[in-house]
Amino acid sequence: MSKISRRKLITGGIAAVAGVSGIAVAGKLAKAHGLIPPDCSGIYGPGETLTYAAQRILNHRAMAREFSRSEISANPFANEVAPLGDDFARMQAGGFADWKLTVDGMASRPTVFSYPEIMSFPKVSHTTMIGCEEGWTYIAEWTGVPLSYILDRVGAMSQARYVVYRSIQPDWWESVDMNDALHPQTVVATGMNGANLPVPFGGPLRMRLPRQLGYKSVKYLVHLTLTDNMKSFGKGTGGSASDSGYAWYAGI
Repeated sequence: MSKISRRKLITGGIAAVAGVSGIAVAGKLAKAHGLIPPDCSGIYGPGETLTYAAQRILNHRAMAREFSRSEISANPFANEVAPLGDDFARMQAGGFADWKLTVDGMASRPTVFSYPEIMSFPKVSHTTMIGCEEGWTYIAEWTGVPLSYILDRVGAMSQARYVVYRSIQPDWWESVDMNDALHPQTVVATGMNGANLPVPFGGPLRMRLPRQLGYKSVKYLVHLTLTDNMKSFGKGTGGSASDSGYAWYAGI
């Protein structure tokens, strides 16, 4: 059976089961194919599982829509953030020369990259829309290092299923599965609209996932951890947002 026909069969089975016997049974079918998100428990768990499984089967290679540079928003909106502290101010004053990005976990070559190192890596750009669950959106050109390149540099192990990523703000962290981590549009953003990434928009480094809602694009990135299990992180749901009741998979 071809991959395409297998996907159609699985998707059709999930949809049919969801309609006939309920999404709880559909979740069992999703589990059989390893398509269970970290936030699969609780009252909304079956629905989150069905959404994640369907998206992965149908759209796992889909690209976020890209826009022309003429469509870049004139006045992009930056969410207000809590004060970033004296250490951040010191590093900002020094052009972020002392900023570090630690990559550890299921990596054969755990590494601490300096900001200048990250800036020397190959970069890509895409002009995409970022959308917030609160309803606002804007279009910007994002430039950054493909996350796949960084994972290759550290020797990501084949057993790794997720990448957990953390902000300098200790309460802000998220994770994605390896499908999103290796997607060509997923970048560690270093620039915006032709300049270095401004601090209000997450500079010096920000995770940028144009296929998911804005809260997955964590600002002030300092730490990546590769893991095969989310149970030891927070409440085990996959991120600070999902620990608070939002969806772990926030696909758009």
